[in-house]
Amino acid sequence: MNTNYSGPKLLTFVLSKEHGYAAGVALSSWFVLQYMGVNVMKARKRYNVEYPALYAPDSNPQGKAFNCVQRGHQNTLENYPQFLLMLGLGSVEYPLVSSIGGVIWLLGRLVYFHGYSSGQPEKREYGAFGYIGLFTMMGCSIRTIYNLLRA
Repeated sequence: MNTNYSGPKLLTFVLSKEHGYAAGVALSSWFVLQYMGVNVMKARKRYNVEYPALYAPDSNPQGKAFNCVQRGHQNTLENYPQFLLMLGLGSVEYPLVSSIGGVIWLLGRLVYFHGYSSGQPEKREYGAFGYIGLFTMMGCSIRTIYNLLRA
């Protein structure tokens, strides 16, 4: 038996009850995305924007209204990978705090979506509080990475 092992350190990871909250937030995010997607489909019918067009053409008199709904959803999809990454990494060591950050981000995205969908894009700014949640998860992620590297 070689007692002078110099390979990488192995860490044990144990899931706690609080990790269930993080999993619940991740699953809840799917429902938020579906809610937004359904609203985009309804807006397609309402504003007469047919597939495969992602956005309404300039010739559509109600194009701006549809495009606002679409952008609210699309922007959330663009930010979704970062959300999942920060939630996942942060919850390794800080599952409760990361989960709270995740809920704040999701609520911010819903407010952002409704503001944007109003047809007045400036109202999307009401959802900016969601960044508090994102930066909370980012802080938890950075701290987790730091602690893993120090282990």
